[in-house]
Formats: sequence, C-alpha cells, structure tokens
Amino acid sequence: MELYVATHNEHKLREIGEMLPGFTILSEDPDVEETAPDFAGNALIKARAIAAAHKGCWVMADDSGLEVAALGGEPGVRSARYAGEPSNTPANNALLLKNLEGVADRRANFTCCVALVDPDGVEHVLAGRCYGTIAQAPSGAGGFGYDPLFIPDGHTKSFAELSADEKNAISHRGRALAEVQNCIQGFTAR
Repeated sequence: MELYVATHNEHKLREIGEMLPGFTILSEDPDVEETAPDFAGNALIKARAIAAAHKGCWVMADDSGLEVAALGGEPGVRSARYAGEPSNTPANNALLLKNLEGVADRRANFTCCVALVDPDGVEHVLAGRCYGTIAQAPSGAGGFGYDPLFIPDGHTKSFAELSADEKNAISHRGRALAEVQNCIQGFTAR
C-alpha cells in the first residue's frame, strides 16, 4: 500500500517507514503555511492539501514538537523555528538551555498529532505523547531536533542515546503511529 506523507524531513520519513513497514512511503511537501495554534490543526492543514491531490489514497501529515512546562508550553508549535527562521537545530537547543538556566522544573513532553485521511476521504486525528525532562546539557549522537536534551521518564539516557527501536517504542511519534496502525487495520478489516 502507498502512503503519501506530508513532509520532506528525512528523519521523520525514516521513523515512519520503520514503524509502518507495510507501506511504501511517498514524501510530498504540501508547501502550505502552518497557521493553526495547535499541532492537530497544523497536521490537518498539511493532510488536506495532500489529500486534495491524491483522492482515494492514504495520506498522512503530522505536526509535533516539544512542550516545556516551565516555559508555558514553549517551544510548542514553533519547535522547529524556536530560535527563528530558518530552522536551526543547534540554535534551538542552545536557546532552550538558555531559557531554562537556573530553572529546577525541567518537565517536558513531546507531542505528535497525526492527521490521517483514509481512501474514503475520512479524516482521523490521532495523537501520542512522551513525557520526560530536559537535561542540563546535550548527550548522544542519534535522533534529531531536541533528542539530545530530552530524557524520557523511566530512562537515564536521552532520546539521542537510545537505539532507534528503543526510541520508537516509547516516543510520541511511535505512540501516534501505533494509533495510525490501529486505524488502518480497522479500515482494512471492514
């Protein structure tokens, strides 16, 4: 089966391909402005743009990011552009650490909202979250984005130090894609 995914992010595409092995993943960048105030709304904007061009196909878009309690939920929907345009991961991580200097409460969560459009054109919004804390300094060479700073609850290593399988089993995207898998199975079983 083919699944059109609204992203050009190679890291996301690899994770999606690992977690949805029954699909041929086709990347398509919808080139739309993400103007919604939340992850679900932005995912829907992208999914609707792709679905309009691929009627009768599976289409998926996600919007995800890091939410830090002590920062009122920032960086949130601006996670990729936290330090400004264009997106710059080292600058984002440096700004996050700067904004948390001297802050004891380092609780955070990654959130992933997936908008899935099935071949009948029905929209499904599915979400996954992973809770943890922000480290004092980056560690690990794997993953991407804020992964070197995020230590998931129940672990002593950052996302960037976990293997892909370990991360996918507990991550926000892994949890959201498990919901996607359930939705797809329900559709094909009818």
